[in-house]
Amino acid sequence: MQAVKVNSEESSGNELTRKVTGSIAGTKEFLHDVRVEVKQVTWPSREDVISTTGVVIATVAFFGVFLAIVEKLAQLGLDRLLKYFHV
Repeated sequence: MQAVKVNSEESSGNELTRKVTGSIAGTKEFLHDVRVEVKQVTWPSREDVISTTGVVIATVAFFGVFLAIVEKLAQLGLDRLLKYFHV
């Protein structure tokens, strides 16, 4: 059993050494892969970005107003309920 532990420790040491020494080559390979993938991306046009941004802003504004109204109605309802029970 102890021989297995030693082999396990040696292999983990070798793996660590391989990871540390291979980090520069791994980084170069990663950056190359990133460049290849970025070239395959279909970027939206300026008009698409502007129109979807407008939709997002309008949606946020709508829900902001909607939730403010709901909160105010809930507050009024709770005030009436508490006033009814004289709390």
